[in-house]
Amino acid sequence: MGGVRALVIVGVIAVLVAVGYLWMARPRPEPVTASAAVSPSLSVSASETSTTVASGRPSAGPQLVVQVIGKVRRPGVLTLAAGSRVADALNAAGGVRPGTDTGALNLARKLMDGEQIAVGIHPPAPPPGQGPAPPTGTTPGMPSGTSAGTPLDLNTATAEQLDQLPGVGPVLARRIIDYRTQHGPFRSVDQLQEVPGIGARRLTDLKPLLNTTG
Repeated sequence: MGGVRALVIVGVIAVLVAVGYLWMARPRPEPVTASAAVSPSLSVSASETSTTVASGRPSAGPQLVVQVIGKVRRPGVLTLAAGSRVADALNAAGGVRPGTDTGALNLARKLMDGEQIAVGIHPPAPPPGQGPAPPTGTTPGMPSGTSAGTPLDLNTATAEQLDQLPGVGPVLARRIIDYRTQHGPFRSVDQLQEVPGIGARRLTDLKPLLNTTG
């Protein structure tokens, strides 16, 4: 009996050892690293971020280009937002010079791309084939009804003729007529400086277009 009991004990021990060996030798799953678990989430987040930045970037609105010439502080070519008006172009050019009459300009008019705005002067005649020619018998800057090369007589000119002179306009034309009525005929073109609103610079522009021979 003692020998049988010993064999049973040995057998039980052998079974336990075998079970323990098999348990220790079982395959184990590889641990997932923190970087591997987080990287997919980060890559998706980065992608979403770049998409948000791209879609949120402000796009430049439509623009137009115009040229401002004449009696402004900074004449030149200007780039303005589409829908801008003549007044916006004058402001962008630094504003008009003191004493400049803008009565001939429609300051509320919307601008067109590529146009030229002449302030206080008559726009230059376009090159041949690029625009309408001046009427026959007239020259650019001269009032209608005046022959080419013939200055306008200050003592016989009408308010309508004076109105067409560069930088004059209807208000200043009426002042010239009123001065002539009150003081008699002009003795010289330089006497225009006595008319309110005509300074030395405007007189310089007007002298080639006027005389007092009448």
